[in-house]
Amino acid sequence: MSDSKPRKPRDPRTGLRTSATLATVLTLLGHTVLGFEQPASMILVALVTGYSSAIFFEWLDARVNGRQPGYRGKGWKGVVDYLLSAHMTSITMSFLIYTNSRMGVMAFAVAAAIASKYLFRVEVDGKLQHFMNPSNFGIALAIVMFPWIAPIPYVFTEHVTGFVDVLVPAVIFLLGFRLNYLFTRRIPLILSWLGAYVFQAFARWILLDHRFEAAVASMTGAAFVLFSFYMITDPRTSPSSQKGQIAFGTSIGLVYGVLIAFQLTFTAFFAVTVVAGARGALLYVSAWRRRRALVPHPAPLAVPES
Repeated sequence: MSDSKPRKPRDPRTGLRTSATLATVLTLLGHTVLGFEQPASMILVALVTGYSSAIFFEWLDARVNGRQPGYRGKGWKGVVDYLLSAHMTSITMSFLIYTNSRMGVMAFAVAAAIASKYLFRVEVDGKLQHFMNPSNFGIALAIVMFPWIAPIPYVFTEHVTGFVDVLVPAVIFLLGFRLNYLFTRRIPLILSWLGAYVFQAFARWILLDHRFEAAVASMTGAAFVLFSFYMITDPRTSPSSQKGQIAFGTSIGLVYGVLIAFQLTFTAFFAVTVVAGARGALLYVSAWRRRRALVPHPAPLAVPES
């Protein structure tokens, strides 16, 4: 008989804390070593907007629904834990999009990202759950509203060359793999997305004469690794089951191929938006069917005998 104790389930907040810490370290290194092109002041703009938006929308939602805000009742540690999600969204968006020196555009994108958590919700297991990836939605909306911005500058490591230039995406990959293997459990999603991406690149090469080498070469860049291991794997807006993850990741890859065939720029963000929106619609239908099944049907009226 084994004396080993059952393994305790991992605290989901640990993964969020790890993600927030990694994003913060990457941001600081980016502005001091790697050569991020955004003004460093954008970090402050994004964080102030994210924190204030998170507090405001939570307060407003709690007031409307007659409940206590999520940041109250647990002391200052509870406030810190509550703001981790907003911190993650805000600090990553501070370097994922380039708005030149227009701070208002950055503030708009971050506020829209936080607001999406309250605008796009569906009931899952008796609780309201947002289904639209906040960072991705904020970036996609900003692209539509301000077409001159540049999401994920592909040359944002201009201050490093040679071995270090290869080391950056490698480190991001290793840390992202560890994060998703131990905490988010989204490895099937990542693998299905990568497989679908290669498939659509091959299909475009065969059908549209697009260069296969150029398509798959982007998979080695830091931007692609960030998107694959940190953007689409958000555990709150992606399926948890293995089948669901495979369907979700594959759908993003296939939608990406269709959109890029129509020469749509910044395709990845719109692909995630389309797939997340479709998943949200399915969740709405499922929730509606469950509610309908619980509604008692009136018994048929007895017909009196003549």
